[in-house]
Amino acid sequence: MAESTQPGFVHKAALVYADELARFDYGDQHPFKPMRARNMLELCGRYGLLGGDGVVQIEPAAASPDLLALFHEPEYLDVLRRVSGGQFDLAMLARGIGTDDCPPLRGIWEFCLLAAGSTMRCAEVVLDGTARRAFNPVGGFHHAFRDHAEGFCYASDVGATIEELLRRGKRVAYVDIDAHHGNGVQDAFYKDDRVLKISLHESGATLYPFGGAETELGEGKGEGFNVNVPLAEKTDDEVYVEAFRGIVPPLLEAFGPEIVVAELGADTHLSDPLTHLRLTTNGYEAVVGDLCRLAPRLVAVGGGGYDVFRTARCWTLAWAAMAERTPQDEYAGLVGGMMFGAEMDGLADRPMPTRGEAKEKARDEARRVVEWHHAHTFPRLGARRP
Repeated sequence: MAESTQPGFVHKAALVYADELARFDYGDQHPFKPMRARNMLELCGRYGLLGGDGVVQIEPAAASPDLLALFHEPEYLDVLRRVSGGQFDLAMLARGIGTDDCPPLRGIWEFCLLAAGSTMRCAEVVLDGTARRAFNPVGGFHHAFRDHAEGFCYASDVGATIEELLRRGKRVAYVDIDAHHGNGVQDAFYKDDRVLKISLHESGATLYPFGGAETELGEGKGEGFNVNVPLAEKTDDEVYVEAFRGIVPPLLEAFGPEIVVAELGADTHLSDPLTHLRLTTNGYEAVVGDLCRLAPRLVAVGGGGYDVFRTARCWTLAWAAMAERTPQDEYAGLVGGMMFGAEMDGLADRPMPTRGEAKEKARDEARRVVEWHHAHTFPRLGARRP
């Protein structure tokens, strides 16, 4: 894989950010808060990560509906348009609209177009040489299916962008480190050998969407190109990073993608209210750093994360890794952590390893899954054991 010294890129990283996306409101009681992206931007400014050589901030435009039509069924897109304009009927429940997860929201069609436009803009800037890596924090709607909404996700910006990349003849790997299994992306490309899909997530035995077993390898031409790494509750930094490094680098090397699309959900963090993994910012930063080194071109999207301020911290560290910069707090000793949690002292957490029986269970399960893939998946792709 190419390293950061690869010539031909004007910048190391591009931040594709639209304040209009960050302001969109799912409702006071809904756990999904796009404002996390605004919090991240403020932290990036505080830590000196936005200006200077090597980075650029880009304001995106809304995608054409044709982009979403590459992924979604026309009938479903029509439902989204009508819901966005204030229409709702019970028949829309069959399309996933009207649930607690996906309420009928005015303006959701325009939100989806702008989110998809932002992710596609990331792809364009890494393909045209503007930057080696690009990040859209309000993206990564990996639970949206071709014909329905699910799991806070109405339209798949990642699915539509992958479809466009395939249309352009690109070889794509999709790596998902969100705590929730990327079921919508898996379903869409399950029979496709042009996309290598890797998802590390909390086991479906304990978390939505209650799937994503290691035995789900793909079908037809896509058999072997769908790689799930389900992890036990209380998996910590040490176990997660070991599992990631046992799977992702050798598979990416064997597949040889031209571009990697990465869903960087921060809901693996031990403070997340919806999940049961126990990563700190340290484990998160380690795997994002690996992805930055491994990917010849990287399109990164935000995904999940329901502890708003810690998600902003994780994404700030992710952006620093993409930009190849060390965060420097320009306000150290002045404002402390008042804006981002009273306990905040810098971006890094102190180590918080799982101990005892829970640690052994998490380690044993992760090693079992990794060994299973070494025996069953690696030979299909010609990958070498690490």
